Amino acid sequence: MKDQRKTEIKIGITVVVALVALIWIFGWAKNYKIYAGQKKIDVEFETASGLEKGDPVMVNGVRKGFVDEIVIHGNNAIIKIVLDPDVTIKEDALIAISMLDLMGGKKVEIKPGVAAKEIDYSKLQKGVFYADIPAVMAMLGSVQNDLINIIKDIQVTLGSMNKFLTDKEFTEQIKTSIQNLTEVSKKLNVMIDENRSNFKQLTKNATELTSEATQFIKENKDNIHSTIEETKLVIQNSNELVTKISSLLDETKDKKNNVGKILYDESLINELKTSLENVKELTRILLDQLKNEGINVDANIDLF
Repeated sequence: MKDQRKTEIKIGITVVVALVALIWIFGWAKNYKIYAGQKKIDVEFETASGLEKGDPVMVNGVRKGFVDEIVIHGNNAIIKIVLDPDVTIKEDALIAISMLDLMGGKKVEIKPGVAAKEIDYSKLQKGVFYADIPAVMAMLGSVQNDLINIIKDIQVTLGSMNKFLTDKEFTEQIKTSIQNLTEVSKKLNVMIDENRSNFKQLTKNATELTSEATQFIKENKDNIHSTIEETKLVIQNSNELVTKISSLLDETKDKKNNVGKILYDESLINELKTSLENVKELTRILLDQLKNEGINVDANIDLF
């Protein structure tokens, strides 16, 4: 009886251990945690291609969570992520969907950042999608026709270049140009050799001229300075003279001097016109008398 009792106890313990192990394995496979304090965060991506519920969430390459749910939101996808309690995500964190392995699996990779403040886990975060091999192949398929046209254009271009480069006339012209260039180079070298002494003399003369000019400037530094100062004085006096002439002209126009009064006084001009007319009339009378009977003078002069 006692042996049967022991056997039943052993069987019970074995069943309980097996159930605990089964529950633990199932929770590990499905990323279930039996302890509280897990952090949840919602991240919006343009696409979640290949990502599935239960896929791992890596923080700096270490598995620290899992994908709890994937929700379609318009043209985007919202990934609900569950993180371990010890994970801290900063405001400058980078959250991305990338390849898990070459077999095509996906994961969410998080770079936690180094900012001073932690993110608000209740707000929707923005993530980026790193294109994998299938995505790249899909993009290449979308531009397949463009690539074919580009390759055809390159082939046409290369064919034209080959035809152009294999043209005998063009090849001969290139050879002739190179030969002419070689001849010119030889003649230039000969000219340089023949005139080397002249070049040296020219350089020497230029050096001497520069030295003499420098010496002349040093010796006549004071005179040059004096001439410059005198020139400045002449320019200053000229400016003053121009200013005075301008002032005189303004005064003349404004009738502030005798010349202005004479030139711009209308009454005086009218009197001058009248006087000139009288002189003209008197001259006419005198000429008439000279032509006829001579000058007749009828004057009454009272001396006292």
